Amino acid sequence: MRKPPDLPPGFPAVRSARPMGGGDVAEVWDVELADGRRVVAKTGGGDPELEAEGLAALAEAGAPTPAVLGLNGQVLVMTYVTGAADWDRLGRALARVHRRTSARFGWHRDNLIGPLAQDNTPTSHWPTFFIDHRLAPWLPSLPATLRSRLTRAMSSLLPDLLDHDVSPSLVHGDLWGGNIVGGCCFIDPAVHFADRELDLAMLDLFGSIPAPMQAGYDDIWPLDRGWEQRRPALQLYHLLIHVALFGSAYHSAVAARLDAIGA
Repeated sequence: MRKPPDLPPGFPAVRSARPMGGGDVAEVWDVELADGRRVVAKTGGGDPELEAEGLAALAEAGAPTPAVLGLNGQVLVMTYVTGAADWDRLGRALARVHRRTSARFGWHRDNLIGPLAQDNTPTSHWPTFFIDHRLAPWLPSLPATLRSRLTRAMSSLLPDLLDHDVSPSLVHGDLWGGNIVGGCCFIDPAVHFADRELDLAMLDLFGSIPAPMQAGYDDIWPLDRGWEQRRPALQLYHLLIHVALFGSAYHSAVAARLDAIGA
């Protein structure tokens, strides 16, 4: 039987703990403390300081996130999130996050995308940042044919396709349905400054963006013209991460996005 992680010093005794469903790389526990509080303890997801920093950045920019209560080695303790789904509010919050901008794309240090290192080298030009720091590191994970197609696209097609009037927006960075709790709260970010379309492309990758969320977002900040053409290209990053983590099952999805952009 799995044993729940030890909480940081200063927390009350644990009254009960049960595993929660969650991501593919970490263990998450629903913990009831002796003082009656209910918290979430996460372990095995990489450096918890990086996740805590990302949650703080999103919260400061106006996003609903769990509060970080403590860190202990590989353990991150957060408030237990409850509340009714409010997709419209969530879309508006995401747009407000994207309004937080920087002078350059990237972040002040590298962090993690899932369990993998995410290269956040600050860069002034979006297509250059995306090609050099989001796609190029993962080329070796592809079979030769796909690697050749993507390499050609990176040198000839993507620089022009991705080049629009884009500011470096704060993004969640790993925004899929599993990182939205109950339609009301964001978790498990891989924050950096990027084209804001990256978050919506990721959210649309393994499902669809809830209509009220998209409507709320559009009320605050509609996407730039041409986003439909850019979306398959932006989805390549998270698909390459999935190839690196899970292998050939995602090769066809990479090929489909290359087909969609004419590569």
